[in-house]
Amino acid sequence: MISIPSIVYAIKTVVATSIFFVWVVRYREILEEFKSYRLPSWLRDLVGILKLSFAIMLFSNDEYVIIIGALGICFLMFAAVLTHVRVKNPFYKMLPAFGLIILNLIIIVLTYKRAFL
Repeated sequence: MISIPSIVYAIKTVVATSIFFVWVVRYREILEEFKSYRLPSWLRDLVGILKLSFAIMLFSNDEYVIIIGALGICFLMFAAVLTHVRVKNPFYKMLPAFGLIILNLIIIVLTYKRAFL
């Protein structure tokens, strides 16, 4: 039988891997994307540092750190959705951000329930 902690760990792995893939492997596309959205390079670098840091926080032994990491990713993904809306991107371009918001909300709820209830 699959346990809740195993499911949470799998979700954390999906989230962290997707963030790593986009911000390390696909970094050239990120450069072009931020240019096309007319966003400054310092913001791009800050977002990348924060996303990678929050993704690493998901694997902490401290539940508070996990929740902060997941909340941080949710905040950044919400900002990404707003940016997509601002530049009038089609809805399908917003789906990865919505997906990460949902996955991180699951991490938050299950981590909170397991640690504090």
